[in-house]
Amino acid sequence: MTATAGAPASTVNELSLPYELPDTAAADFARDGFVHLPNVLSPETIGAYEPEVTSEVIRLNTQHLPLAERDTYGKAFLQVGNLWEHSEKVRRLVHSRRLAGIAARLLGVDAVRLYHDQALYKEPGGGITPWHADQYYWPLASDRCCTIWLPLQETPYEMGPLAFARGSHRFSHGRDLPISDASEARLKEALARQDFEDVVEPFALGDASFHLGWTFHHACPNRGTAARRVMTVIYMDADARVAEPVNEHQKADLGWMPGTGTGEIPDTPRNPVLYDARTA
Repeated sequence: MTATAGAPASTVNELSLPYELPDTAAADFARDGFVHLPNVLSPETIGAYEPEVTSEVIRLNTQHLPLAERDTYGKAFLQVGNLWEHSEKVRRLVHSRRLAGIAARLLGVDAVRLYHDQALYKEPGGGITPWHADQYYWPLASDRCCTIWLPLQETPYEMGPLAFARGSHRFSHGRDLPISDASEARLKEALARQDFEDVVEPFALGDASFHLGWTFHHACPNRGTAARRVMTVIYMDADARVAEPVNEHQKADLGWMPGTGTGEIPDTPRNPVLYDARTA
């Protein structure tokens, strides 16, 4: 394969090559609702794509209030969605078969399609990411959906790496809570009462985690001196169908699947199939 503009051939090749899952990864994911994987991408590949992601976050960011003037959600991170629609280079990362193939194997499905991506940049001094479950926001009639959390730098404890309540994807309490001060207080108490382990680990450069849509997770403040730069991609079973929205956030999220009605598969240009084992 020849290199495409702005990316060395070696990094383009890596994004198209399969990742060798650790032997227990799929079972760990099914049991715990998440898995932290080493060396998902090489430092060279991260280094090749991070500047473009960061440049697009700076260009597209609409949050300009000082940290002190924001609410808890606003202090958690700068959030920019579907960067792949604005940058061909980011598209290559978001659409990569390597990452989508991991998602499909962890979910136990033949194929996955894109729901959308999000860059989440926690600024120095940025606050907590409150406890929540992502699927509260997703009008999808399937639990075969997951998110990759891909840090674009080494992420030690002081930068606020993502943390998970082990096994909480089977806990239905709190699924009606949007990310907020209320979700932080109520879920922190409920998860502790049920004795769910709060798993927080540093991420080496190139590590990534995958978590199910109903896995409760959170992050501590960024006490470092640099932004915690993270790219996320949400994958869904390619055969998943749209559900009737049950809250205003899910109604808004229908915009990620334009023209798709309740009960339909979101087979749109915004939701391409990124990996299909049947045609691999």
